[in-house]
Amino acid sequence: MSIRHGLLALLDQGPRYGYQLRTEFEARTGATWPLNVGQVYTTLSRLERDGLVEPAGEDAEGHQFYAVTEAGRTELRAWFDTPVPRTNPPRDELAIKLAMAVTVPGVDVPAVVQGQRRHSVKALQDYTRLKARALTGEARPGGSGRPAGPGADLAWLLVLEQLIFQTEAEIRWLDHCETRLAQHAEIEQARAAEARRAESEATRPGRRRTKA
Repeated sequence: MSIRHGLLALLDQGPRYGYQLRTEFEARTGATWPLNVGQVYTTLSRLERDGLVEPAGEDAEGHQFYAVTEAGRTELRAWFDTPVPRTNPPRDELAIKLAMAVTVPGVDVPAVVQGQRRHSVKALQDYTRLKARALTGEARPGGSGRPAGPGADLAWLLVLEQLIFQTEAEIRWLDHCETRLAQHAEIEQARAAEARRAESEATRPGRRRTKA
């Protein structure tokens, strides 16, 4: 997720201050990726350092507004025009967990898979209910129910559907992992049985070599 470009997209619609940016970012994504004000202002400082935003005055309450610069608009358009690369996929905690689990003695890997599946199925049910609410125009999680700008409801629906597809894919992958683990266990059992058989054959009377 690019907080940097998300804030540029919001500022492209007009100057805003930090708390406004946080509120609108969360409203458009349904609070899927919550931000704290510290993250927002840290990112704004870096954007200002890079010449992508600039201070745009204060209001009567002392809120510092920021506006996007032409360089910032160019950066934003390049982000929209460039596909998200898959050459360096983000680290997936679940994949790392299972990769480690199968190499650590004493870990009940099938139990890990089953526990994750239960959690993922529950999450999928929650996302599906939220989608039904979104389609009927109910308030987005974390929001006040007021519109957050043109296309905000559609933005939340797209994010929510991505989470649904992602979770469905995760459940299918977990099913595959369980099948793969069962196959691996069968292969290991067959190898162990073959090793025991070979050892038994080697130690049977009459099979030992006699000295010349």
